[in-house]
Amino acid sequence: MKKNTTTLLFLWLVLGMTAQTETFDIITYKAPKGWTKETKNNLVAFSKIDGSSWSQIIVYKNTVSKGSIQKDFESEWAELIAKNYTGISKPEIEKPETAAGWTVMSGSGIWKYNGTNVSTLLTTYTGYNACVSIVCNATAMPYLEIYKNFIGSIELNNGQNQTNATTTNTSQNHVTPSNSKKDQYAFNTTNFDDGWTATVQEDWVEVTKGNIQVLLHYPKDGTIFPADPETLTNAAWNILVAPKYSNLSNYKTVYVETYNRPYFGMGNVKEKSTGKKVFVVLFRRSAGWIEVVTPDAKTFTQEFGFSPETIHWGQVSEYMGGYVVDNSQGITIKADEPEVFNKLDQMIGRNKFAIAASDLDSTGEWNDHYSSNTFYYNYYTGTSAGMSTYSSSQWFDFKAGKKYHWQLVATNSSGGRTDVAQADGNGTFSVPNNWQIQFSEIEGKSKLYDAYFTAVKSGRILWLNDAKYPGSGIFMGFSKK
Repeated sequence: MKKNTTTLLFLWLVLGMTAQTETFDIITYKAPKGWTKETKNNLVAFSKIDGSSWSQIIVYKNTVSKGSIQKDFESEWAELIAKNYTGISKPEIEKPETAAGWTVMSGSGIWKYNGTNVSTLLTTYTGYNACVSIVCNATAMPYLEIYKNFIGSIELNNGQNQTNATTTNTSQNHVTPSNSKKDQYAFNTTNFDDGWTATVQEDWVEVTKGNIQVLLHYPKDGTIFPADPETLTNAAWNILVAPKYSNLSNYKTVYVETYNRPYFGMGNVKEKSTGKKVFVVLFRRSAGWIEVVTPDAKTFTQEFGFSPETIHWGQVSEYMGGYVVDNSQGITIKADEPEVFNKLDQMIGRNKFAIAASDLDSTGEWNDHYSSNTFYYNYYTGTSAGMSTYSSSQWFDFKAGKKYHWQLVATNSSGGRTDVAQADGNGTFSVPNNWQIQFSEIEGKSKLYDAYFTAVKSGRILWLNDAKYPGSGIFMGFSKK
């Protein structure tokens, strides 16, 4: 089972709210019910423990702004987060929003406490020469919903200090969640049980663990075309990799002569953004280009079980009891997986994100199309005995109020005859958990699907498979029209 964090970002300021609230410094809020409260000179904290799960919400006293939301957020992250939570990941930062004199920016990261993944969110407000920050630590999704409601109750005065008190207050500035989530989907981060964390980015899915960064690139023009391996790999490197780095050295391209030929490009470079020297491997086998960034080649080998620098053009070809052998050079590459490149290739599967009902409600049509050809030959003569073609299309039209219309059209052509079958239905859907969707009526009965999203450029693909009868385990992919 995978743990997930929702991106509690994209906040904006609106006017007006009247409620029984508490005030600390210049911040007024509605305290979470049933949580333990602790007040200190510079903060007020709320905590909740449920068995092995726990969460904290910490409200810090305002400080003098450093002049911009970017500077304030970076300073607050360094002081409140990076110093206090060892090993936290680089923050996923959202675009700031501004209204009523305040600008808000949020970011989130992942770290481990006693072996458990903890999601930490920092929300920082800048306005009227003041900076205000609120931090949430959570080990389970329900706490993030509570934090969302807490943020929705925040009111800020115009940067003037107040005496701590419990009061009924009608404030000028009220902070609420924005409807414009990142790319309109609720979940942009997945924390896998083996320590990898995947986050949706504009041009790739970023997957990280420790000092290893893996970029699962979205399809891009000029990176896939009919060509010999060296030409294709060079083109992909120049488009996907080269713009981010400088000082390229020891660059080489190789491929392996197997039935599913893997392509490699690799070299030592310097990151333009940080100035760090790193080792980069660009890889493609089953689907999509994968860019792996490690401090050095040794780190890559330790993680993925082989050294790409020892592969020579087309020569690594024989799989023998857990080893791939280069017969011409005598090089042996240890394989920790059934096939030596599987662990790297399977990073593609990290492009996997949970689903919320709001991701589908009122989104319109999502469709899937499948087709196949079967050719027949005479067993005795070997001559052609004809062919058959099967194709099907399915649509889900998601409407407001968690309603949907479903339709299936399938055709089977053989021997000059074409048979057509159709089915449709209407109903409501629900999301019993973030990895399944329940439809009230599909082919005359309620149906539960295992479900997840993969990210693509500016959107998602919805993957569904019958939860009760999974068959081969191959999911159907639905793209938004």
